[in-house]
Amino acid sequence: MRGAANADPPPALPPSFADLRRDVSFQAVFAGFLTVFVGLAGTITLLFQAAQSMHLSSVQTTSWLLACCLSVGVTGLLLTWRFRAPVVTAYALPGIVLLIQDGAQFAYAEVIGALLMTAIALTLLGLSGLFGWLSARIPAPLAAAVLAGILLPFGLRSFAVLPSSPVVVGSMLAVYLLGRALFARYAVPAVLLVGLLSAWLTGSLNMGALLHVGGGFPHLVFTAPAFSLRAALVISVPLLLLCFASQNIPGLAVMRANGYGRVPASTLVSVTAFASILTAPFGAHTTTLAAITAALCTGPEAHPDLGRRYVAGLSSGVFYLLAGLSGSVLVGVFALLPAPLVQALAGLALTATILGSLTTALHEPRWREAAVMTVLVTASGLSFLGIGSAFWGLVVGSVSAWLLRSRA
Repeated sequence: MRGAANADPPPALPPSFADLRRDVSFQAVFAGFLTVFVGLAGTITLLFQAAQSMHLSSVQTTSWLLACCLSVGVTGLLLTWRFRAPVVTAYALPGIVLLIQDGAQFAYAEVIGALLMTAIALTLLGLSGLFGWLSARIPAPLAAAVLAGILLPFGLRSFAVLPSSPVVVGSMLAVYLLGRALFARYAVPAVLLVGLLSAWLTGSLNMGALLHVGGGFPHLVFTAPAFSLRAALVISVPLLLLCFASQNIPGLAVMRANGYGRVPASTLVSVTAFASILTAPFGAHTTTLAAITAALCTGPEAHPDLGRRYVAGLSSGVFYLLAGLSGSVLVGVFALLPAPLVQALAGLALTATILGSLTTALHEPRWREAAVMTVLVTASGLSFLGIGSAFWGLVVGSVSAWLLRSRA
C-alpha cells in the first residue's frame, strides 16, 4: 500500500505568465475544449430532465446550469494555476441522477438546503485531512486499474455505435487511425471535424438548425434554503457518499495514475466543496473532482510533456465559464448533435489514456491479478447500495491484493 500523504513530493509553484506563453499549445487547449464538450454532452440533458421532474421554471433551470459551470470553471482555473497541474472539476453526475429520482418529493427550497448540507459535510471532510489520509493509501497499480475500468466502457462504445451510424462513426475511426500514424497530436481534432462533416453530409446533423439556435442570456436566481431531516436523509446522506466514492476517489485516482500525486487531495476536496456552498443557493448541485473527463486533460493526448498539461486544465476552466454564459443556446446545440458522434469522439479521445492506465496497472506481477479484478468490477457498471462501480472496484481490488499477498 502507499505510504502517508507526505511521501509525495511538494506541489509545484504556480506558473508565471511567461511560463504560460511558453507552455501553451493547440493540443492542450483543444484537450480542454474536448473535456467540456464531452462533459456537457453527457450531462446536460440529464440536468434538464431533473429540472423538469422538480417542476423548475426555465429561469431556475438556466440558473442551475450557469451556477454549475461557474463553480466548475472557477475551481478548475484556481486549482490548476495553484498546483500547476491539470485539475479538472465537474458538477457531479450522480447528483443529477439522485435528483431525478428523489428531487420531486420536496419543495425546491428543501432541495437547496439538502445540497448545502452535503457541501458543508464535504468541506469538513477535506479540511479535516481525512480524505487525503484515505486517498494517499491507494496503491498506484490499483489507482491505474480504477482509471482503466472507468474509461474502458467509453472506448468500447466507440465501436458499439458503429452499426447505428456506420458512415459517421466509420469515418471517425478511419481518420483516427490515419491521424495517429501521420499527425498524432492533431488526430482527435481531425476526428471531430470529420465527424461533424460526415454527420452533416448524411443528414444526421442539421447545420441550418444549428446556426439558428438561440436563447436568452442567463442570470443567477437566489433561492433561500429550507432544512428538513427527511431531505437530509433522502438527498444529503446518499449524495455525500456518492460524491466521495463515485466522484472524488475516482477523480483523484485519475490524477495519481497520470503522475499528479503531488497535488494535495484534501485541498482539492475542500475547495470544490466550499464552491458548492457558495453556489447551492443558485441551484448548483455539488462540485467535485472530475474522473472521466479529467483523463482528457491529464493524459498524453493533452500533451506529451507532463509539465505542460496544466494548460489543458486552464483551458477547460475557461471553456466551462463560456459554456455557462451561453445559457440555453448551449442546450439547443447539444440537442442537435447525433449521439453516436459524441460517443465515438469520447472513446477515441480516451484511447491513449486507456492504454497508459492498463500498462501501469499490469506492469508489476505482484499487483497484476488484483488490478485485473479492479478493472473488471469497475468496467462492469456495478451499482450496489447506491454506490457506483469505481468504489466497489477499488474495494474488491484492495481485498484481492491483501488476500493474494497473504497467500504469498
